[in-house]
Amino acid sequence: MKIFVVGAGQVGTAVVEALHDEHDVTVLDLDVARLQALSYRFDVVTAVGNGASRRVLREAGIVDCDLLIACTSRDEVNVVASMFAKKLAPEVKTIVRTTNVEYLEIWRERELEIDFMVCSELEAANAIAGLVGIPAARQTDVFAGGLVQMVEFDVEVDGTNDVVGVPLREARIPADSKVASIIRGDRVLVPRGDEAINHGDRIVIIGSPKAAKEWSRLMRRGQAAVGDVVIYGAGQTGTTVAQTLLDQGISVRLVESDAARARAVAEELSDVRVFHATGVDPDFIERERIGSAQAAVFAMRADEKNLYAATLARLHGVRFTVAIVHDAASQEVFDAAGVDAAVNPRTVTAEEMVRFARDPRISQLAMLEGDRFEVLDITVREDSELCGIPFRDLPMTGSLIGAIVRDGQAIFPHGEDKLLPGDRAIIFTESSRVGRVEQVL
Repeated sequence: MKIFVVGAGQVGTAVVEALHDEHDVTVLDLDVARLQALSYRFDVVTAVGNGASRRVLREAGIVDCDLLIACTSRDEVNVVASMFAKKLAPEVKTIVRTTNVEYLEIWRERELEIDFMVCSELEAANAIAGLVGIPAARQTDVFAGGLVQMVEFDVEVDGTNDVVGVPLREARIPADSKVASIIRGDRVLVPRGDEAINHGDRIVIIGSPKAAKEWSRLMRRGQAAVGDVVIYGAGQTGTTVAQTLLDQGISVRLVESDAARARAVAEELSDVRVFHATGVDPDFIERERIGSAQAAVFAMRADEKNLYAATLARLHGVRFTVAIVHDAASQEVFDAAGVDAAVNPRTVTAEEMVRFARDPRISQLAMLEGDRFEVLDITVREDSELCGIPFRDLPMTGSLIGAIVRDGQAIFPHGEDKLLPGDRAIIFTESSRVGRVEQVL
């Protein structure tokens, strides 16, 4: 497939990294330095220019492409690029990134001629809501309409539970779940029966939503379900997160430093208590009992503000902190500083765009560990070479089928189970093996 990417920022780079091996990719951007960095890392064609220019799109080769991915930070550029692409090449498919939920609503009402639209704020809000529901998780995602959940945990160095230090075949693992991977430093261990989870490991679990909550309780003993959340930052991301949590029946308080924005949000979200404050004044934190919140989300525009506010909140008693991270380089800093989870809206946006560009049998995917690994939800072909073989006899490939969805039910397979044509397989694999997974399934 010939893919045309407008935008070489974080989203564009993640898209190119995931797709360049299997497709012919052209990247368009105004920033020469970004394009040079991409062409140095990947075998892609680059072009300098404005994606909202019909002439530039034509000269860069849009008429020969099968798919346009418009993922700049400017919504209007992305929408206009898609419109021009449709005019120049009527058969081209288009994917557009937006930061405005209103654009998404208009697209859903079929008033925009775009094949697929991804809203960064909504994707980030859903990711954060998932983390709040599983407070020990580092990252989580749901598959197959919520029947299956993937969760990534850090195993505390000084924690105690029933699954650490015990061979997996003997460990009291929650029912309807599988350990998909054990990440120990730079090593990735295949979770065979004689392998054990150690303190300090990072593990990936695939299981039912109930099992995911049981794993969370194992990883963080004594931590109750979250019912009260404080959100710092009432911008588009913060208010979208607030509405998502309200829909789940979770009580929300919002802290916003801009007086006009605080008033507007207070009128818009009548069920939310909105404070006009910086949120980092110790007197405010004590007076409003911010430390008593079961979780806090930091969705301000600057990483350094989110990091400082999260650290201060933890010092005052907040047990679970989630921060929006805007710069990919900040992720390790947040981890080292003790922030429980960080969500990069650009990363979750790229995941959705990559899914649309991949094999049409892939219903969903999640990227883990800096895109080193992926969890795929893929439908098994009629002629798949793996159909009808008991799981115990399947070849060892480094990939793991964590769940099967068949006739609307989730199956967490054992040795005697078999794949059938039409099954949806939820698979953990290295990103480099995705092409092979698609081939054999």
